[in-house]
Amino acid sequence: MTAHDRNRPAKDLLETLFRRLRKLARAAGRPLAEPSDPDALIVQCQALLDERSQSSGVHLAGDILAAYDALGDEDKHRFLSALAQGFAPDAEAIRGAMAAYDADPSPLRMAAISRAAEAPRQEVLRRLNQAPMATGALVNMRADLLRFLKTDPALRVLDQDLAHLLRSWFNRGFLVMRRIDWSSPADLLERIIRYEAVHSIATWDELRARLLPSDRRCYGFFHPALGDEPLIFVEVALCADVPSSIQSLLAQGREELDPARAKVAVFYSISNCQAGLAGISFGQFLIKQVVEDLGAEYPGLETYVTLSPIPGFARWLKQAAQQGDQAAQGTLEVAPMREWHVHDARRADLMRLGARYLVGERDGEGRLLDPVARFHVGNGARVERLCWMADTSARGMAQSHGLMVNYLYDLKTVESNHNAYARHRVVNAGAAINGLLAPPRKLWRAAGPKVMAG
Repeated sequence: MTAHDRNRPAKDLLETLFRRLRKLARAAGRPLAEPSDPDALIVQCQALLDERSQSSGVHLAGDILAAYDALGDEDKHRFLSALAQGFAPDAEAIRGAMAAYDADPSPLRMAAISRAAEAPRQEVLRRLNQAPMATGALVNMRADLLRFLKTDPALRVLDQDLAHLLRSWFNRGFLVMRRIDWSSPADLLERIIRYEAVHSIATWDELRARLLPSDRRCYGFFHPALGDEPLIFVEVALCADVPSSIQSLLAQGREELDPARAKVAVFYSISNCQAGLAGISFGQFLIKQVVEDLGAEYPGLETYVTLSPIPGFARWLKQAAQQGDQAAQGTLEVAPMREWHVHDARRADLMRLGARYLVGERDGEGRLLDPVARFHVGNGARVERLCWMADTSARGMAQSHGLMVNYLYDLKTVESNHNAYARHRVVNAGAAINGLLAPPRKLWRAAGPKVMAG
């Protein structure tokens, strides 16, 4: 029995409780609050803070959230700005608490500083979350907040508070992993089609091909307060060998493999579903849980890899060429993108540039530039192998010139790989990648990447 199995009864009980609360809220049949102006909602938020009756507070929180949902974007922006500015910490209270600590530096005085420094808007958000189905409404509110942040950085303080609370409400202990298959509810299957972010699903037949065969799996994380709304899901193929292209993996009419004969589990698509939970990581927990469960079900599995996109490669290559990088310029000049698959003379150059981009290119904080690489390497995976013309779809050619990459999850080295990258920004790369990082030296920047041989 896995740790996941041991914790399942408690999680199932929690999920049942939330389901009953949602049912009671719908059965009550209370009409939604009428749309209100942002100033009136701010007054209601202050009333929510002052409310001492828990029952009245729950009703008021529901009214505020319903009224917010009915606002247009401009009024939502005004409300969030007022919430950020009008419910800030009391500077005098903070100074008083710090002075008291200076006079008596005790743990209790330090706790008083923490209480004074907490913004009242956090308590507003906590009380809003008391209403039935409020957690999903607050996730949607943060999605609005992230949109407005692009032009209004003053909202950052409110986003930090809301993100802090969401990390608590969506911690691993509350998450329920479920397998999604062809017998799952139709509304959940529709969401899988809608949320698939890596390899789009155009028809129900395509979805069936990913969920129905015995050598295919899909798992998702769910939160009891959100019902059948997934937070993230991963699609897995059970294979005899490590695949080198998404075309072969998703081919129509392919021969189905008996899962008992599978040696390789391939994570070929990971999709985050809730825009309001951006920056709150679930993927590392999901992958590790799936590895544990699959290993228990199929002891013959020996290898766990991804077949991953390289979404920023083409953009980076173009920028490098524009900035005078000779290797990038030479590769881009050889032929139009759509003809590269027949120009094997430049294959080695493009592959070397791909390896350089994946493990050598960093941002200002020393993190890997590619977001997918950053995710998997941060989870402890090894950058194993580049795959030539692995995604020849229009999207694959546009974002990575057809290249994809295998990241290897070796359970014996996941923790050490994670620590090497988190502490020192060192990347563990396999022999195939290290071979591509060899001369010609013109591919290197002055600093060079930090790479650890696999």
